[in-house]
Amino acid sequence: MSDKPLALVIEDDFDAATIFATALKANGFETEMIHDGAEALKRLETVTPAVVVLDMHLPEVAGTDILRRIRANPAMKDTRVLVATADARMADTVEHLADLVLLKPITFSQVRDLAARLVSAR
Repeated sequence: MSDKPLALVIEDDFDAATIFATALKANGFETEMIHDGAEALKRLETVTPAVVVLDMHLPEVAGTDILRRIRANPAMKDTRVLVATADARMADTVEHLADLVLLKPITFSQVRDLAARLVSAR
């Protein structure tokens, strides 16, 4: 088991997920990529990630449902959730639940810099 903090990248776009995961790895996170909402909920039953990068439009289960589940779980009270969406209206509706809302497209350097700030805040 790794002593690195865990970051889950819950994103159905493979290229975007790879960019997010690579940026987080560059800042010392152990990363896992999950590409659908049902799988994300299943994984969140067994781990408590330090960070979740969460897309709002996922197959199987919507990102909003996953975000609400994370926020309702006392074990995840310290989990930072970065919402990644191209939908500005959706961003407005979840802003109060997320630690940060990023509007796509999001660059590697943006995620890398945000991950560096998360690491230094720990």
